[in-house]
Amino acid sequence: MLVLITYDVSTQSAEGKTRLRKVAKECVNYGQRVQNSVFECILDASQLLLLKDRLVSLISEKEDSLRFYYLGNNYQTKVEHFGKKTSYMAEGVLMI
Repeated sequence: MLVLITYDVSTQSAEGKTRLRKVAKECVNYGQRVQNSVFECILDASQLLLLKDRLVSLISEKEDSLRFYYLGNNYQTKVEHFGKKTSYMAEGVLMI
């Protein structure tokens, strides 16, 4: 399923900047950055639970915000994009 993950981590302190880097790094491991604090991730149920648990443990619930939007398996009909930044098909063939 496609999950859109957004976050807003307070960077007023050094600890906040560290949290921001850790959250971003964890999201990069599971998906594609589409905006500064927005990631598209193709996940199965177990990957989603692991990622959610990891991200919730990284943030400060008093200072930060973390959101998950579940777009499901038929996400291709639910996502429209306009503008410059192109993305790769997450479920397609990736050649390196």
